[in-house]
Amino acid sequence: MDAASKDNTMTGAEIVLRALKDNGVEVIFGYPGGAVLPIYDEIHQQEDIKHILVRHEQGAGHMAEGYARSTGKVGVMLVTSGPGATNAVTPLQDALMDSIPLVCLSGQVPSSLIGSDAFQECDTVGITRPCTKHNWLVKDVNELAATIHEAFRIARSGRPGPVLVDIPKDIQFATGTYTPPSAVPIQTSYQPKVDGDIRRIEEAVALMKTARRPIIYSGGGVINSGDAATRLLRELVSLTNFPITSTLMGLGCYPSSGTNWLGMLGMHGTYEANMAMHDADVMICIGARFDDRITGRLNAFSPNSKKIHIDIDPSSINKIVRVDVPIAGDVGRVLEEMVRLWHAGSADLDKTRLNDWWGDIARWRARKSLSYKPSDDVIMPQYAIQRLHALTKDRDTYITTEVGQHQMWAAQFYGFEEPNRWMTSGGLGTMGYGFPAAIGVQVAHPDSLVIDIAGDASIQMCIQEMSCAVQYALPVKIFILNNQYMGMVRQWQQLLHGNRLSNSYTEAMPDFVKLAEAYGGVGIRCDKPGELDDAILRMIDSPAPVIFDCRVANLANCFPMIPSGKAHNEMLLPDEATDEAVATAIDAKGRQLV
Repeated sequence: MDAASKDNTMTGAEIVLRALKDNGVEVIFGYPGGAVLPIYDEIHQQEDIKHILVRHEQGAGHMAEGYARSTGKVGVMLVTSGPGATNAVTPLQDALMDSIPLVCLSGQVPSSLIGSDAFQECDTVGITRPCTKHNWLVKDVNELAATIHEAFRIARSGRPGPVLVDIPKDIQFATGTYTPPSAVPIQTSYQPKVDGDIRRIEEAVALMKTARRPIIYSGGGVINSGDAATRLLRELVSLTNFPITSTLMGLGCYPSSGTNWLGMLGMHGTYEANMAMHDADVMICIGARFDDRITGRLNAFSPNSKKIHIDIDPSSINKIVRVDVPIAGDVGRVLEEMVRLWHAGSADLDKTRLNDWWGDIARWRARKSLSYKPSDDVIMPQYAIQRLHALTKDRDTYITTEVGQHQMWAAQFYGFEEPNRWMTSGGLGTMGYGFPAAIGVQVAHPDSLVIDIAGDASIQMCIQEMSCAVQYALPVKIFILNNQYMGMVRQWQQLLHGNRLSNSYTEAMPDFVKLAEAYGGVGIRCDKPGELDDAILRMIDSPAPVIFDCRVANLANCFPMIPSGKAHNEMLLPDEATDEAVATAIDAKGRQLV
């Protein structure tokens, strides 16, 4: 055996660490167990890769998601067999729906025991096949390195997403040959198309030049494509003077302070964004997938528009909404061609043709669809987000959220100027996502201000990760909009289910201040609008993890809202929400509230 071959001979566990290092991994999030102890033994004997010990495998996955979303890198999680792998299913599905690049390494019982119902055995590959881009069960130690390298390539390329590599314990102990990434041939079975059809792009640009009521509908695919795509999108908006809206996942790809910004689109989007979408004659969908929370009633969605759809994933095109100009390709590459073509042929374009359209938009904006009734006695949740934004917007801030009313208020009132500053669970709507995701963001950006905007119900899903934050001195801030309810559930019950508030009121709420202190963090409580700013500044300046219990109005509803089964031009606005269910709201203790 020559010296080079000898240097590449190692155990499976050593191969795992070497492969992670060669793929640029700096941190992994995991929880040990019997089926991954050989890997953990190797982790202990090296210093190149940092390991973050979570308190639940779901937390590991969401931390890896937050890390990936805020950096553009692949997030890595490590779990044991059986319950370790099944606990990873939720973040894997979350990452799949939101296109987050994730590599999950799972331990498996020894090969000879697979199929025998051994201790902590499950069919990990079978269970995770529907919630990953691809997965593998490694049967030969000599194929382990190549499998991990391929896993990283698939996770980050094309439409990003999660993958899983299941590694039996005997493979971790076995000795084999390490294959470096450069020696692994690219699998011809997976070759994502990144360059859009130039004829389709030309057709799209020609259609855009004839538009009189255009709208750009942007999504998370713009952010996933990288900084160049964001820059090109902003350049395209500037060149065309088209109005632009965004999905929940796309917030930040165009600045919220921008002149052409209409706000978020969809169920809780702004009046101007939804009305412009409904009345548009040309829609350019860039890196979005026509999710049901965006479209509302499908047969009434943007009924009179010619539709252009740009997406890296060909299976997303014409899947839900039939489009006129489909362009399969990387958003950044396609936008580069669009900008070039627009520059080349826009000299004789009538610059006044959009004047009437912008006049319509101005009238819709004048409805002030995000307005709410302020109070000097109780903190309104919208006001809490506005003050949080005002006091943190000039800092190096990253925002995550849980799922519910607070998530929508954060999307509406916390303005994002740049991409990768907003981490939230979009497609799966995972309660418990925000806090571990914030920990992952804080690990990636140790000197930044990281805030999880939470609800009093959602935060309790993964609250045990407070122990992780304290252990690693990660000063994550949890800003809870505490209304004593599962707010979004309560709102739907109030408006759509005859105000029968079934199990949406939480009567045994913990003392969040004491809970923070019990974990070794800092607890802050505020229930007066006049004291809110000082309390937020105390939170920001704390060097420790903080749980901020912000007591807000109990029955505030999140508007605007497109009711289920309605079209974009059938929105329920704050000043129109005077139906009997709202006016006679009854809380869980039987008291009538105004």
